[in-house]
Amino acid sequence: PEPGRCAHFVLRKRRFCRMIPAPGRRFCGEHGHEEEQNDRKRIPCPLDPKHTVYEDQLQKHLKKCNSREKPKPVYFVQDINAGLKDAAEIPEKQVPLSSLSIEELQNLIIKLKKASSGLELHLKEQILSHQALQEALNDPKNGESAFKHLKQQASILGNMEKLHLLGPGRCFVEFGAGRGKLSHWVDVALQNVESVQFLLVERATTRFKVDGKHKGRDSIFERLQVDIQHLCLNKVPILEKKKLPVVGIGKHLCGAATDLALRCLVESYTACCDGEDEEPAPKRPRAAQTEQAAHRSAGNESTTEDHKPVAGIVIALCCHHKCDWTHYVGREFFKSVGLGPVEFHYFQRMSSWATCGMREATSKASTSEDSEDQADVTEEHEQTLSRTENGSDTLQGILSVEERKQIGCLCKRLIDHGRIEYLQQQGYKAALQYYTESAVSLENVLLTAVPNPSLIPEQTI
Repeated sequence: PEPGRCAHFVLRKRRFCRMIPAPGRRFCGEHGHEEEQNDRKRIPCPLDPKHTVYEDQLQKHLKKCNSREKPKPVYFVQDINAGLKDAAEIPEKQVPLSSLSIEELQNLIIKLKKASSGLELHLKEQILSHQALQEALNDPKNGESAFKHLKQQASILGNMEKLHLLGPGRCFVEFGAGRGKLSHWVDVALQNVESVQFLLVERATTRFKVDGKHKGRDSIFERLQVDIQHLCLNKVPILEKKKLPVVGIGKHLCGAATDLALRCLVESYTACCDGEDEEPAPKRPRAAQTEQAAHRSAGNESTTEDHKPVAGIVIALCCHHKCDWTHYVGREFFKSVGLGPVEFHYFQRMSSWATCGMREATSKASTSEDSEDQADVTEEHEQTLSRTENGSDTLQGILSVEERKQIGCLCKRLIDHGRIEYLQQQGYKAALQYYTESAVSLENVLLTAVPNPSLIPEQTI
């Protein structure tokens, strides 16, 4: 063992334990029983079997174990953004693609092409940049991976600026925040702007956060450690108090997390902010909209309620193969084109062909679902599926790599179009665009949405 380190040899890792024992001891607390001369027995912790505890100290340990269930925050509302409530509509477990016959696979592709006909599948390229990142982009100390992330962040900020979302008096909610890099650059871009709040939503504890860089600035940063599925934004104290319009942002928000974030913003948060209204503002009858506008002009409604609760949404999409029918916001669109949970299951698996094709995995796959914070040595969220998952045995000799890539892209666009229609029905002007080159990131599509002016109650002059 290394000097000053535990003398226990960990067989699984083929090295000595690296914990530091107490002065005068050879073993750390976890492995101290190896030098104990008594009969005290250590057992796996029932809360987390990855560590052990003395059996006679179990009750004391359970009260302070880091794995114990912690009190739920005030903004935790069980499954508020989960979506599907009807158990009868939840799909049963489907067989993998590799188990499908050639005929079944061909029928799926026919359905996919039929459902996609008539849709706008050719996205415009809107690769922008922002002055806030120019110094970092020109810094030679940044490696290739860091440079790729900076280019993506610069384009996201450029698109936000084009949509007039970078301004004062707003709360930026970063979903799947990870280390908080995207919020950091938004803060840099708004360093001379007043009344700006940041909420960083991340369900996991995160190392190497950049939050400390914002100490001493006027901006307020707050982390919300909660799954998006259970996040009720209007119960977050800072939003409950200040009623600021929200801008939802995210960089490579994985699969179902995008759908949860959209529902969190445009359903649960917007509905709560509408007070006693049963539905969000865009669905109110025209007469009710005119009446509301008249009340505002007469001074019967405060200016803090003049804005739409969600000022905009800017999310870089990612990992469609991790989407889930239960949470998907575009179910009504799928049904309208004759598709259901079975087809959705296969399309979301086939979507991986757009970035993986038939290639074998050359690097360790990402394990994070909601954030960008993998090691910088690999491109974030770029994964290759096993042969069983991507159905290589069935596909061999039927589809070329290029054809599989095109089908994968078609699956992605179909899933994304359901999200666009959902946002449009909720009163937003939504769009998809390529925000960076595929050489920078294979997941290079950005979803943007702002309130549709034609659906906002008219202002009386």
